Amino acid sequence: MLAACSLNACAKDKSATPAPVADTAQAAVAPAGQGASPSTRAAKAVVNGTRTMQYVKEIIAYGPRYLGSPGHAKVEGYLRSRLKGDGLQEDAFTVDSPEGKFPGRNFIAKFPGKKDGIILIASHYDTNYPLRKTSFIGANDGAATSALLLELAQHLRAATAGGNKLDGYSVWLLWTDAEEAVQQWSNTDSLYGSRHIAEVWEKDGTLKHVKAFLLADMIGDADLDIQRDGNSTPWMEDLVMEAATRLGYQSHFFAQSFGGVQDDHLPFVTRGVPSADIIDMDYGYNDSFHHTTQDTIDKLSTHSLEISGDVIWEAVQLINERH
Repeated sequence: MLAACSLNACAKDKSATPAPVADTAQAAVAPAGQGASPSTRAAKAVVNGTRTMQYVKEIIAYGPRYLGSPGHAKVEGYLRSRLKGDGLQEDAFTVDSPEGKFPGRNFIAKFPGKKDGIILIASHYDTNYPLRKTSFIGANDGAATSALLLELAQHLRAATAGGNKLDGYSVWLLWTDAEEAVQQWSNTDSLYGSRHIAEVWEKDGTLKHVKAFLLADMIGDADLDIQRDGNSTPWMEDLVMEAATRLGYQSHFFAQSFGGVQDDHLPFVTRGVPSADIIDMDYGYNDSFHHTTQDTIDKLSTHSLEISGDVIWEAVQLINERH
């Protein structure tokens, strides 16, 4: 991902402009009920940080996950085995990059709800291709949030056991492939998986049923400081902050802002889907761990995974109440 920054310093190789906003009320206007009285429902902490960290360990044990690597293929098999029985859909596509063509694959686990509509929660699972000759394993950048989605799947699986449905919209968990640039970040060399699935769902009509898109990225950082993103839908960012406040985690959110993060939410934002990128772009002093071999598991914490996952879970509950 790339970002246009309003922080005092910005990480290397990061520049962007805000994404174009689709000409639709959905992109800019809060849903019915937004701004209503605060929820009287008690917010619940559900994420098991120790179990989530174990998933991180299992993912990074396969090594680097760049396109075409053995580790990439092994993590695909890992996700497949973990998600069997969860209405799993595999979306295979071709990454046509400046370095050649690679097979790509998105994974979607589907949990049905009682209401007509879908809430998407996403994370990318690949690692940086230009760093393929190093030991870069992306513990925070890809593995942590892929693990977090596996943890959320545990709770969604329990809630839908025995043919039951969620009390709200269906929730689809989306692991995107080829988020990282293969050569150098640009509109055409990045976000391959999310661009592909957004286009597929636009063409087959699925996208019009998506009520909200929550993207998780780099939020296992032990020094958790999630920034407000200028490319996300404003009311969705407000809702994320409300979720954090209800759980007592507001000090970890939105003390700083980025003018616009280029990330897997953009193909959905530009198609009018209300979206929020929940991301910590300050990973190490002056983002010094990002896209380096220092992005290792010792930089993560179980508590940060719990904070991030619980806020996402609470945001889903608020979307169900308000929309």
